[in-house]
Amino acid sequence: MRIVSALLTAVLLSFLSACQSGDSAGPLPPSVPAIAQAVELPPLPPASDFVAVVDNPFYPLIPGTIFEYRSETDAGIETNTVEVTHDAKTILGIAATVVHDQVFLDGELTEDTFDWFAQDRQGNVWYLGEHSCEVVDGECVSTEGSWEAGVDGAEAGIIMWANPGAHEGKAYRQEFLEGVAEDEAKVLNLDADVAVPFGEFSGCLETMDFSSLEPGVREHKFYSPGTGLLLEMQPRGGQIKNELVSITQP
Repeated sequence: MRIVSALLTAVLLSFLSACQSGDSAGPLPPSVPAIAQAVELPPLPPASDFVAVVDNPFYPLIPGTIFEYRSETDAGIETNTVEVTHDAKTILGIAATVVHDQVFLDGELTEDTFDWFAQDRQGNVWYLGEHSCEVVDGECVSTEGSWEAGVDGAEAGIIMWANPGAHEGKAYRQEFLEGVAEDEAKVLNLDADVAVPFGEFSGCLETMDFSSLEPGVREHKFYSPGTGLLLEMQPRGGQIKNELVSITQP
């Protein structure tokens, strides 16, 4: 079992406090849904404007790469395996990279998801949908939260900007299917320091993620150029939700 040292926890909490300027207003009031804010999102480019490989420095998805994450929860040890497959799924004429995301609680599979991403020629990474299964005793019992751009009114969103600094402080849509998938994010910091089991990083991007479907709930994510997602945590209390443990390169 991994034990996060008191020192590491203190460092993370101290760092988070220093980075709260973009979160000083507190939780989003339930009466003001996140979707009602001014949301930045360019039109989805035509299929001809997309490239074959997602190589955005903050969100690299090179086929064959496997990211391993881990966290401690009240229910037990949660591990998260994210594999960038060699498969592609055609969505709105775009060949999207298929990412297989599995969550395990004490070694037992609880979530099994396929996510679909594609990068345009400018370097923006678009999120085109997901097929997600909640797993109980080896059986898929729910696909709640699944969506695909172009189906039933669902729209693609930006999961990572080509130039995050140009969008600092602005809310942007990551996904949209009304009542199902309404995640948004905001760039908070472009020079964060982060320590996770995989290593120590500087010059990291920090975002705040939120959704009108969960008013008041916020999550901070940290990305390192050349590596990708390092850490996910709750800004209040510094609860770690996911931290990078290892990367297997193709």
